Amino acid sequence: MLQEFKDFINKGNVITIAVGLVMALYFQEIVNAVLDGVINPIIAAIFGKSNFTEIGFDIGDARISIGLVIDALIKFVLVAFFLFLIVKAYNKYVAKPEEEVTAETELSLLSQIRDLLAQRQN
Repeated sequence: MLQEFKDFINKGNVITIAVGLVMALYFQEIVNAVLDGVINPIIAAIFGKSNFTEIGFDIGDARISIGLVIDALIKFVLVAFFLFLIVKAYNKYVAKPEEEVTAETELSLLSQIRDLLAQRQN
């Protein structure tokens, strides 16, 4: 069982996932800094509040905080946009050599067809 555990830990996927998780934690710090330092103050100024979380209203003793909902939506959209850009760049980087191979393979295949047709006509 210990050997199986060592094999599991030594697989590349576990290391890749661990690195991804650590990067995600620090990426969250970037998102928080952008939100807290730039976006939230702008939205708070638009609504005339000193703090973004003050946007909302009271019903009896309960506080309905629309600012927290807006904050969560902005975080989601911002993270989704950054991930979209990263995945798009990654797909472009990965797909480029594949497209070259496909073009080369198509050219090679067409050349073979041409040669076979030329042999048939002779």
